[in-house]
Amino acid sequence: MKALILVGGFGTRLRPLTLSVPKPLVEFANKPMILHQIEALKAIGVTEVVLAINYQPEVMMNFLKEFEEKVGIKITCSQETEPLGTAGPLALAKDKLIDDSGSPFFVLNSDVISDYPFKEMIEFHNAHGGEASIMVTKVDEPSKYGVVVMEEATGKVERFVEKPKLFVGNKINAGIYLLNPSVLDRIELKPTSIEKEIFPKIAAEEKLYAMTLPGFWMDIGQPKDYITGLTLYLDSLRKKSPSKLASGSNIVGNVLVHETAKIGEGCLIGPDVAIGPGCVIESGVRLSRCTMMRGVRIKNHACISSSIIGWHSTVGQWARVENMTILGEDVHVGDEVYSNGGVVLPHKEIKSSILKPEIVM
Repeated sequence: MKALILVGGFGTRLRPLTLSVPKPLVEFANKPMILHQIEALKAIGVTEVVLAINYQPEVMMNFLKEFEEKVGIKITCSQETEPLGTAGPLALAKDKLIDDSGSPFFVLNSDVISDYPFKEMIEFHNAHGGEASIMVTKVDEPSKYGVVVMEEATGKVERFVEKPKLFVGNKINAGIYLLNPSVLDRIELKPTSIEKEIFPKIAAEEKLYAMTLPGFWMDIGQPKDYITGLTLYLDSLRKKSPSKLASGSNIVGNVLVHETAKIGEGCLIGPDVAIGPGCVIESGVRLSRCTMMRGVRIKNHACISSSIIGWHSTVGQWARVENMTILGEDVHVGDEVYSNGGVVLPHKEIKSSILKPEIVM
């Protein structure tokens, strides 16, 4: 089997982190976002992953080359010279996706994190005999998304309603598809939306089916959702492999700590914290709902909550960082400085407090 991952965009919503690396390589729970997907695909027997990409392909491919050997899966690149939406990239990669087997292929959005129930999806797809399967997930506020209206019993999709004003259902497209090769014949090589142009046509022919996603789901393409996604992911890890989480008198709730990180005396860490490789957390530090990327140093008695601390940044002693503060790569926050929702671009030094959410250039 093969899979196509839509890597596309410039990752503007995750700046300043995406000023240093392409979005799919931003770490989530201590490994690049895209690796969560590739490992899950490999686990159910996918042998080749095609990345549909239009931004910094060299950086992505250099990184993934070493990973290709480690995991034992073929990774190739299909490069757009102009943005082609969500369906155009499939037409562009047609030759890479089609082979003699005629088997269906997966299509994923690169910033979706979930339990990836690919095996169940293959069984569902084979059982209904339609042309395409999409994964849907239930949400509390369907008015923010495209809602999928479907027959409960069979999963047959009736129609799509984009950002409905009135309630039509609470299941939304989760950005995970399993498509027969024949779907590619429906797509022209031009900017096209698979959700708005291709799927409604397949649904009209009664060949599109939706499966409700078991477990958690989150689009982690922006900071607030990234932190929510981390909470859901760690919660899922607690159920599936609790031994991967940290434990001890200084740990509260679900915390992921890389084995090369060092944590000082008298800290209180958690809930919902990821501490990356080579991080140094000095004594008396308080961390909750936050991520420390590789090589971060948090000095004595600093307090960090609901924030993302970028690679090789430092936070000074007695500093307080909170309310969706995002530090880019190599940012240095001074002692006793307060940041309330500051978004700080890479290679900056912050000597005075950021009292209200703002971008520091």
